[in-house]
Amino acid sequence: MILVTGSTGHIGRELVGQCAEAGRPVRALVRKASGSALPESVAAVVGDLDRPESLRPALTGVRGVFLLPGYADMPGVLAESERAGVEHVVLLSSIAAADGVRENAISRMMIESEQAVRESGVPWTILRPSGFMSNTFEWTAQLAASDVVEAAFPDVPVAMIDPYDIAAVAAHVLLDEGHFGRTHAISGPEPLRPADRVDVLARVLGRELRFQGLSHAEARARMEGAVPPQYIDAFFRYYADGELDDSVVRPTVSELLGREPRTFGQWATAHADAFS
Repeated sequence: MILVTGSTGHIGRELVGQCAEAGRPVRALVRKASGSALPESVAAVVGDLDRPESLRPALTGVRGVFLLPGYADMPGVLAESERAGVEHVVLLSSIAAADGVRENAISRMMIESEQAVRESGVPWTILRPSGFMSNTFEWTAQLAASDVVEAAFPDVPVAMIDPYDIAAVAAHVLLDEGHFGRTHAISGPEPLRPADRVDVLARVLGRELRFQGLSHAEARARMEGAVPPQYIDAFFRYYADGELDDSVVRPTVSELLGREPRTFGQWATAHADAFS
């Protein structure tokens, strides 16, 4: 049995679906008993990663766990996993963990989550993806209102990865002893600037879209009130100060899965309804 945390998020939903489609026993951790759109064959179990003791029913009989980062008591979550006899934890981290800059709030969250996994008594694998293609959903309101997309950091390329591919890698390594103690950095097939993504969306949607980059001052003003201040500072350290290079294309997806990672065009086509 595999337990998927974050089962209603972009990656967790894909992982649950892929496991169910392959006939692998899978259980979805949810915060509420109702309102979760899951495949019929998947059992939803209520639990809260901020309260490790609440996970005990969800962990019963589980061999592998797909674990999200950044919860208040990661060592407690892992202790409950070890107590339940879990044989493998696959942690979703970020390439930001590799820089070791704890002064950056996002990097610190990832670094400390990885540290908790490594220091636990449970065999582990860590996934460090680049930025997600699904971050493009941030533009849905703009595209519903006009043909103009405004976005921060217009000159920063990101080798964005489809959450489907992150889930596919997670499904591949779960319960596989060959990946115990390994860290996999994964990316999409090419670095894209925001304007590049807008061009792809224009072709997929059949619309005359235009891109307009925001200045740093405009971007910070729009984030304020919507994003915690420490994360705003983290984004600016990454993309304005150049603390993170998220443009590197890595061969890991093709090496592990035997196919190329999905393109942004494929992602956009699969999710075109969200932008119509």
